Amino acid sequence: MAIIVEHDKRKSEILAKALDVFVKEGYENVTFQKIADRCMITRTTLYIYFKNKREIFLWSIKQLTEGLEKDLIEIVRDENLNSEQCLRTMLSKIVDAISENKELFYVVLTYLLGLRKKHGENIAERVQRRVIRLRHLLTAVIVRGQKEGAFKDTAVKSINEMFYSLLEAAMFRIAVLADSDLSKVRDNLNIAVDSILKNA
Repeated sequence: MAIIVEHDKRKSEILAKALDVFVKEGYENVTFQKIADRCMITRTTLYIYFKNKREIFLWSIKQLTEGLEKDLIEIVRDENLNSEQCLRTMLSKIVDAISENKELFYVVLTYLLGLRKKHGENIAERVQRRVIRLRHLLTAVIVRGQKEGAFKDTAVKSINEMFYSLLEAAMFRIAVLADSDLSKVRDNLNIAVDSILKNA
């Protein structure tokens, strides 16, 4: 049992350090050796935990998104927040996460573009798989708000798509355009929330 715990702990440590390497170097410039050096282990030891740098990169992203999802679930479960407050808090948390990890999101975007360019992969499918839980959480809050009578009875799918599109635009603005003025992003999201309120 202790061996499994140590293995998982070491794996998490490697992922955290590898994330720094990807952010500093960019996906294409990272090598297995650079990750091993950053973790102060040998390449042979690194192979015990991961097959290649792509696997490390994807696990690093998963670790980050799971942390964000956990925070969002806590917001959704907070009984002190009504549906409007819950939605605004969730959106704000996501914007904060994008801002705090803007270099990483930039690396992710360049990685996805590289996949499309080199292999002709359908990157939309990949992204949809990664954000499915986020979209479910948004849907849950929207449905709750409609049941409570706080939100208009507009098609839930359309509302979800509106917020998701605004978050994608926010990611582009923050990660690619390096816009550090989050007030515009927050204003746009708050206007979108206002637009679905029943008694606005």
